[in-house]
Amino acid sequence: MRAMVIDDSRAIRLILGKMLKELGFDVIDAENGAVAIDRLKASEKVDIALVDWNMPEMNGYEFVCAVRKEEAYKDLPLMMVTTETEMSQVVKALEAGANEYVMKPFTKEMITEKLTLMGMAVS
Repeated sequence: MRAMVIDDSRAIRLILGKMLKELGFDVIDAENGAVAIDRLKASEKVDIALVDWNMPEMNGYEFVCAVRKEEAYKDLPLMMVTTETEMSQVVKALEAGANEYVMKPFTKEMITEKLTLMGMAVS
């Protein structure tokens, strides 16, 4: 299975990528939503995307909205992983089509739990 980590922080991309690789995922990353959309459209098969909210060019919320408008990606599991802790932001992301929401800072156990809730097999 392949996961895409979308975050403008290289450190977060590396941390999440390492966690996901340990769980058996192949990982690709993108530094913002616009790059992530380009990678998806370049036919890179992705089984789940972990998305930060606050990024330049195209933020995570805009990415979720854009992905949900595309028939090809309407079922792509999306997990927001962000510092946005306001309940209104959580609701906004879930209403836009995010499947799960994790607040930073996070642990491997938190990510594993959310992946399990989303039906993603973890080793």
